[in-house]
Amino acid sequence: MRIIPAIDIIDGKCVRLSKGDYDTKKIYNENPLEVAKSFEAHGIEYLHLVDLDGAKSKHIVNHRVLEQIASRTKLKIDFGGGLKSDDDLRIAFESGAQQITGGSIAVKDRTTFLRWLNVYGTDKIVLGADALDEKVAVSGWQEESNEKLIPFVQEYQKIGIKYVICTDISKDGMLEGPSFDLYSKLLEATKVHKTSVTGAGVEDFEEIGIHLIASGGISEFDELPKLNALGCEGVIIGKAIYENRISLKQLEQFILES
Repeated sequence: MRIIPAIDIIDGKCVRLSKGDYDTKKIYNENPLEVAKSFEAHGIEYLHLVDLDGAKSKHIVNHRVLEQIASRTKLKIDFGGGLKSDDDLRIAFESGAQQITGGSIAVKDRTTFLRWLNVYGTDKIVLGADALDEKVAVSGWQEESNEKLIPFVQEYQKIGIKYVICTDISKDGMLEGPSFDLYSKLLEATKVHKTSVTGAGVEDFEEIGIHLIASGGISEFDELPKLNALGCEGVIIGKAIYENRISLKQLEQFILES
């Protein structure tokens, strides 16, 4: 399971919110590059970088921060927040993102999102499926859509999406533990049914169908093996790191032992 620390950006600074509420903003570091370098120094290879200004403005804003981290670390960066146009996407990839996450656009402008999938491929485009009460939220979580989470993900799975980041908004930034039940339901609902022919005859079996990246509510180290056991391909960790609930040393050891 991949360990993916999160850096959320407002005004070029590293912040965290609670339940996506901008009024709860807490600044943890004014230099996101410094934070990214500390992750890299502990053997971490991945980063989830969110442009919160972009999410609110509906276009990319903090691409300079992305460019700085991408050019001065070797972290593989998934970038999201405010990506609404082909130009936004071009800027994100040119600034060093290896993957981008599309959330609101996958709900509000499917034509564009599907075009991105066709042009860049499913390894580059991540589906952001963030939900409150199993309804997909959009516009920096400021709006709830009519999309139900599981059918929404299943529909994109049929189209070919591979990577899905799912955040239970009620858990995000609350340090109360992740939504194990929700992830279990989602993984079960997206399993792929296959048939193989062996010497003993025809056998039916199931395998995990999406690369599910769990996000929101991580509060202590012991939750990570449980998410791994569920079948999560990755886990995004934010406030638990910044509040010293999980140490970078612990994450380094987990990575070494995986």
